[in-house]
Order: sequence, then C-alpha cells, then structure tokens
Amino acid sequence: MPTIEVAAHSGACFGVQRALDIALKASKEASQPVHTLGSLIHNPIVVADLRERGVCAAETPAEAGSGTLIIRAHGVTPQVIDDARACGLHVIDATCPYVKRVHHAAERLAAVGLQVLVVGEEGHPEVQGIMGHAGAGALVVSDGCDIAALPLAKRVGVVVQTTQTIARLREVVAELLGLVDELTVVNTICEATSERQSSAADLAARADAMVVIGGKESGNTRRLAEICSSSCPNTHHIEDAHEIDPAWFTACELIGVTAGASTPADHIERCCARIREVVR
Repeated sequence: MPTIEVAAHSGACFGVQRALDIALKASKEASQPVHTLGSLIHNPIVVADLRERGVCAAETPAEAGSGTLIIRAHGVTPQVIDDARACGLHVIDATCPYVKRVHHAAERLAAVGLQVLVVGEEGHPEVQGIMGHAGAGALVVSDGCDIAALPLAKRVGVVVQTTQTIARLREVVAELLGLVDELTVVNTICEATSERQSSAADLAARADAMVVIGGKESGNTRRLAEICSSSCPNTHHIEDAHEIDPAWFTACELIGVTAGASTPADHIERCCARIREVVR
C-alpha cells in the first residue's frame, strides 16, 4: 500500500477560519436574515453548508434587502460598504486582516503620489477590492510580460494579491526596474500562502501523485496545483472526495495531498480516507 502524506502546511488559513467563525456566529445570533456579499470564501462545499444554516449569498447589497450583510474574506471597495450601510444593512466586515494590510499599503502609496500597480488576477474579488483603495490610475498586472504595454507613470508603487507567488512578484519588479524612475515595492503576499506553496513544492518533488483539494474558483488552490504540476505531472485538483479516480495511483509509492487556504480540515481528511479506500 502506498504512503499518503499531507503537506506540512495545508488547508484553511487564519483569515478563512476567521470569516467562517464570524458567519456561523452571526447565523446563531441574528434575528433578521443573514447574507454574505458574494461567496464568503471560494469553496462551494462550505458555501452550500452555510446556505443550509441560513447564511445565503447576495451579489449586491440591494439583493440582500435587509438584516445583516457579511463582507467576504476577499474584501471589497469602500464604496460597496458605504452602499450597504445606505441600504440600512447591518454590516459585519469579515475581510481577512492580511487583505486589509494590502488595502492600507495601497492607500499609503497612493497618498504620496505613486501610481499603484497591483500584481494579481484581473477580476478576482480580492483584486477588485484592492483597486478600490489604490487611487486614480491604478493598474493590475498578472505577470512580467504585461508590463511593456502598460501606461506607467514615472513613480510607481507595487502591492501584491495575498495569494500570488514570490516568483511572480520578482518577475514583475525585474521588468519595472528599467522603465520607471522611482519604484516602491510592498510585499503583501500572505505568509500562510508562502508556507503552503513551499510545502506543496517540497512534497510534489518527492511524490508519484499529488492531490490538491480546494475550490476550482480559488486562486490560491489553482496556484498550488500549478506548483505541484511543475514537478509532479500526475497532479489532480479536486473539490471533494467523490472526484478521486483510483487510476491516478497506479504503481504509486508516495501519494501527496495538499489543500488551498479555503479548505477546512475535515475536507482533507475525507479525501485522505477516500484515497486509502481506493488504493487498498
């Protein structure tokens, strides 16, 4: 029977667990409807569980109507919170504190006249929220290849989506160095993200197969899958145990398991149990 090893750092991070705890507490205490603004986290299983507990997702403050509105872990723009309060909603901010750190860094850079460049995924909820704090002229860049086409100012400040890789940040900074007169970089990558990426890379380098658990819409989980795939081609990104295929583990001696920051511990254990079942 092959060995199953879970990465040293994997699964739900502090910010995600905090948001879940806030939502569950609100569901127990509120006498009026409780909504999250969009999905609380990028994990459809968790979102479905919250719905069963009476915490439903609303795409806009107006859609929530009344009661309590929980701001998701990814954060939002200041205007969205203002709109929610204008609708008469009781707002509970569950934005991850590490995402808040990016907001504050972007505000500081913009306040001293720097054009803010956000290294991240265009359209991602976290990046959309950061842009709301980044001032006029702020831009999003996904990698170094995009830099040459951007309308850059001479003075630029850089912040990073919390789930990006340090390699991506270095790539962007290297391209910027020859194009601007002044460059200030604030490394806002979350330590938990870095730890998960490093642990996943270490395990993938030794494993015959890797299973990466987490929402398909989760940026940090997708990046874990990319990191694992680079050294272990037999890598599979799943959301739940029922997706596991026994054929993945043929002739494997070491099966590695990791999980994104939006994946609770019981999801990891459920998947490990399924792997043990199919490799017997």
